[in-house]
Amino acid sequence: MIDWKGVMPAVTTKFTNDDTLDLVMFQKNITAQMEAGVHGIILGGTLGEASTLTQEEKEVLIKTTLSITKGKIPVIINIAEQSTKQAIAVAKHAESVGANGLMLLPPMRYKATDFETVTYFAEIAKNTSLPIMIYNNPIDYKIEVTIEMFEELAKHKNIEAIKESTRDITNVIRIKNRFGDRYKVFTGVDTLGLESLVIGADGWVAGLVCAYPAETVAIYKLVKAGKINEALEIYKWFMPLLELDISPQLVQNIKLAEVATGIGTENVRAPRLPLRGAERARVLNIITTAMKNRPRLPDYKNL
Repeated sequence: MIDWKGVMPAVTTKFTNDDTLDLVMFQKNITAQMEAGVHGIILGGTLGEASTLTQEEKEVLIKTTLSITKGKIPVIINIAEQSTKQAIAVAKHAESVGANGLMLLPPMRYKATDFETVTYFAEIAKNTSLPIMIYNNPIDYKIEVTIEMFEELAKHKNIEAIKESTRDITNVIRIKNRFGDRYKVFTGVDTLGLESLVIGADGWVAGLVCAYPAETVAIYKLVKAGKINEALEIYKWFMPLLELDISPQLVQNIKLAEVATGIGTENVRAPRLPLRGAERARVLNIITTAMKNRPRLPDYKNL
């Protein structure tokens, strides 16, 4: 069972200079997330460079995360596979090793019809008892999960949450109006984080939280406590950083931010390469400026 609320980082995967898993830095980051008060960890998403990881590396990351979190917060595995058969196999394996939940992308590399997409999600749901979050991101993955499709999926009780990344913030309200509390809704777009929470989102699957966990959780806690103006002051400071998440180079951007806060390295796995030239200078300037003006946070944990 997962209490679908709060801030859940889509964590990055840490690599050494030799392109192997950097589990020391990975543990440092996960520990920092937990100390800041995040409500769950999501493994194997775009930020986690999952498409470049071997099955053995994914296995190590799952087991390492479970050993760090020790059941204190849920560990959720992202599924982005080429076939329904592969996706079901990943879901079953995740359940067998002790993962707490799944996040499902639509079929990859094939623009499925609405019927095919619903069938894909339904088949996975029928083959696991784990609670599921559906990732709705038509901007990046070219398939939109519509309100009507969520209506079809509602019969599967373990499909419990939605990561809403359509960029249409009113979709949060549409989902809540149609389904009430049947689905928990998370914003999946960093630059719409505060707004989505204010209009009723239950949580935030975040990116820049990887480098700034305390600031992200503080915004969530302040909004839910009705302290919108206090949350807005942090959010204004945060916005130039949050915009680094809505970029094809979001992994490189966020890893540079993790270096600045001491909880990551900038090593990425090819074909990704570290930023260089003018773009690197631009991103570093945003991060350096933010670090110079980093806000003092209120006692958000006790709100």
